Amino acid sequence: MIFIKTETLERLWSKSFIILTISYLLLFLCLQMLLSPFPTYAKDKFHPGDFTISLVTSLFAIAAIITRFAAVPIMRKFHRNTVLFCGLILAGLATVLYSYATSIVWLLALRVLFGIGFGLASTVMPTLVTQIIPKQRLGEGIGYFGLSTSLAMSIGPMIGLSVLDGFGFTTLTMLGTAAVVIIFPLLLASRSIPPQPVKQPQKHGASAASSKFFNKRVVLPALLNAMLSITYGGLLGFLALYGKEIHLDQIGLFFLFNAVTVLIIRPLSGRIFDSRGPAAVLIPAGFIVFASLLLLSFMHTMPVMIAAALLYGLGFGAIQPTTQAWMLRETTPEHHGAANSLFYNSIDFGVAVGSMLLGIIASHSSYAIMYRWASGVMLIFLVIFMVGRLGSRKGKVRSVELQNIEVGKQ
Repeated sequence: MIFIKTETLERLWSKSFIILTISYLLLFLCLQMLLSPFPTYAKDKFHPGDFTISLVTSLFAIAAIITRFAAVPIMRKFHRNTVLFCGLILAGLATVLYSYATSIVWLLALRVLFGIGFGLASTVMPTLVTQIIPKQRLGEGIGYFGLSTSLAMSIGPMIGLSVLDGFGFTTLTMLGTAAVVIIFPLLLASRSIPPQPVKQPQKHGASAASSKFFNKRVVLPALLNAMLSITYGGLLGFLALYGKEIHLDQIGLFFLFNAVTVLIIRPLSGRIFDSRGPAAVLIPAGFIVFASLLLLSFMHTMPVMIAAALLYGLGFGAIQPTTQAWMLRETTPEHHGAANSLFYNSIDFGVAVGSMLLGIIASHSSYAIMYRWASGVMLIFLVIFMVGRLGSRKGKVRSVELQNIEVGKQ
């Protein structure tokens, strides 16, 4: 078994926190290095249509979503070490076999296998981390931990596209497999997995339904995160093809410049959320992402691409950790696993929907038009957030009024 000492729970930058963050970076790096180059590789090797190409991304995401729903009850029956390492093994196995796929069907099957492994591992790790972040620094801690995913989502596609162009797809799959393999000695040697929580016996009268997780307060941030991910699905699936369409070389640099502002804003957004709440982050960030996608749709030169990338990273890097910290703040510690599962499911759902729907738009118009539609998603994002917050405030006011009435009757 792998355990941590209890004193590591008293500070944010514990050894366990650092190692789990690095491990999560490597897991997402494996995903992101291959996610963006996959459509180009599949199109060049098997010559499928745009919708079939979108399945390379969406089938993985759907498999991960289904697996995460199953991961929470699985973690109640099996030790989290077992669930985590099984997930990592499946993800690594699928990655190493990608280059041996002889048909698009086999390639899609391996994407499903990777989704299963990734879904298990990406549910367990955030759950472990939430146990070692001090409650009063939850937004800040999630912001720093989330740098692993944001950094991977920013530099991974650039690395993947560069390796694919320079060394080929087989080398790329070996690099992705190596990222997963490195996680094993990190976790084992550092003893960075917290102990399995002791199962508490249910009190008399508690039903099996009490262990199920549904909290309506997390629906709004999950929906907003999914909408943001729709736009990201459009970037992952079609940015490289868009660069070819407009004859702009080195389109992969978009992800590098995107990473710059992600790294800057992510820790700051967590502190703003802790002190001022989600509105102070999500409203300006939503407008920034809208502007970046609109600018991207008119891109023909490198300076415009750089500006769009910097803006997208600024908005994306602020919104994602805010929605996750918001969901965790609205749930009890025993439901953090389910909340994290819902958070990452909302990402994969958004990527899957974005890849398919935006792919359909692109096939009937152009990639530029597609990104204009994607920018419109962020306007809907802002409307839904404002309406949702207004409804939440009215509900709170009504609840207080009812309480006052009850007090007055006594």
